Amino acid sequence: MSKTTLAHISLFLANLIYAINYTFAKDVMPNFIQPSGFILLRVTGAITLFSLIYFLFVKEKVDRKDIIRLAICGIFGVAINQLFFFKGLNITTPINAAIIMTSNPVLVIIMSAIILHEKLNFRKGIGIALGLIGASALILNGGSLNGNTDFLLGNTFVFINAISYGLYLVLVKPLMQKYHPITVMFYVFSFGFLYVLPFGYSELLAVEWSSFPPKIMWEVAFVVVCTTVIAYLLNSFALKQLSPSTVSIYIYTQPVLATLFAIFRNSDTLDEIKIISASIIFIGVYLVSVSPLKDEKNKLS
Repeated sequence: MSKTTLAHISLFLANLIYAINYTFAKDVMPNFIQPSGFILLRVTGAITLFSLIYFLFVKEKVDRKDIIRLAICGIFGVAINQLFFFKGLNITTPINAAIIMTSNPVLVIIMSAIILHEKLNFRKGIGIALGLIGASALILNGGSLNGNTDFLLGNTFVFINAISYGLYLVLVKPLMQKYHPITVMFYVFSFGFLYVLPFGYSELLAVEWSSFPPKIMWEVAFVVVCTTVIAYLLNSFALKQLSPSTVSIYIYTQPVLATLFAIFRNSDTLDEIKIISASIIFIGVYLVSVSPLKDEKNKLS
């Protein structure tokens, strides 16, 4: 099996983990752990595991000139990304959050054009417009249809997370090409830990662990180990083989997987607005992603 095929399998598994994460994280917040405290727990668990692997097996040195870029990746890939996502998910629904995240490939194309000077054609321009329209429609309708401004705020927070994650994918790509994925994750999460500590410290201290039923403990473990460590490593491996645009394309599988899992768990419902918004976003994502996918195939031929 080729590394490219393994990279695509890794991306599917990572997005399956993210899809399940929507429902599990929603179960835990806010009754058992507040959002910022949950993020600090995630990052603490991740940096513990990455540190053990890095110091025992990798021990790779990093050039001084790359430290600043790693610190910036910690801001967008851990702090803003995770804090805004969990804050948003806490006050919106799993399906809303998953659908909004499908705007990420469009955002990656925009940032790649700005940072990496990739060219935009007419089809990509139309795709970008449709993706942003679909995400905006869901954000605005999420607030008005439910008569609850919390849904509007939550959807907006998730969209900010999508922007942050898209920027992270573009910024971290050169580092993934240069260093071992564990090395990059060790530094990114080390900086991320410093950034999220002030926000989550008091909330994590307030957690009453004795009140956790077994189900919640397993869900917390899944979020910390699978979503924070395994999914990041799977994405990191994929980034060594594929472009940021191709990696981001797989996010469009999350609404389907998250919806099926959330409905199976009776934690969310599907309505007309979500279907229409998702359809607009998917059309936009297709128009944007069809060129990167063809490019990947051409590279292999």
